[in-house]
Amino acid sequence: MKEYTILSVLGVFISVLADLFLKTKLILNKKFWIFWAVMFVLIFIVNGYLTWRPVVIYGENFYLGLRLFTIPIEDFLFGFSLLTLNIVLWEYYNKKWVKK
Repeated sequence: MKEYTILSVLGVFISVLADLFLKTKLILNKKFWIFWAVMFVLIFIVNGYLTWRPVVIYGENFYLGLRLFTIPIEDFLFGFSLLTLNIVLWEYYNKKWVKK
């Protein structure tokens, strides 16, 4: 079973749902996509190094096997969900606490 693939897609789904449910509108914000483009480059550099050396080794049974150079595609999905969910929660609680 491809656990890493399933969990990374689920993470993207949850982070986008959180954005919609909490009404932070992060996904619609142009600044977010510029930020994500910068993060994509940084993830590509760091993760590329870690998988090229190989410092991090992925079990072939746990992901699709599709790679962008040496980086599994799921790493980009995981990174997207990790960053997006954190920013969504930050924006939500920041707005909530500022109003008080």
